[in-house]
Amino acid sequence: MKEDIQRPKVENVTLAIAKKVNEMNVDEWSVHLINNNNFDIENTLITSTGYGNKDGEEQKTSTLRHFLETVAGKSTALVEPINPDVFHLNNEYWVSYYIGSKIYDKKFIFVPDSITEDNLVFIKELGLKGVLHS
Repeated sequence: MKEDIQRPKVENVTLAIAKKVNEMNVDEWSVHLINNNNFDIENTLITSTGYGNKDGEEQKTSTLRHFLETVAGKSTALVEPINPDVFHLNNEYWVSYYIGSKIYDKKFIFVPDSITEDNLVFIKELGLKGVLHS
């Protein structure tokens, strides 16, 4: 049965949406995977999609898929750039990866309007300010 499947708990792997200012003094936003474990994670698949409403009209972005072969322990990986025009949507990231022969997966959702200047914190792993998913 479905409820009999044991799913390992995701620990020390999270996502952040960070901002940096480029050489033309323009803000660039990007999504990063952070592996705070002391070991690598392998064959990481990340799907991203945005969905929600604006002015009473339903909106949805395309679903994008990203594959990262290995994310070393105590490191980060760039997932994708993100346009601030979608910050009013739920921005959902489904992350699946292997440690040995076990598969781990977790859904991270940045809720509407959570990615704002007021919510930025310094993310030491990236050396940038951003919104860190808890």
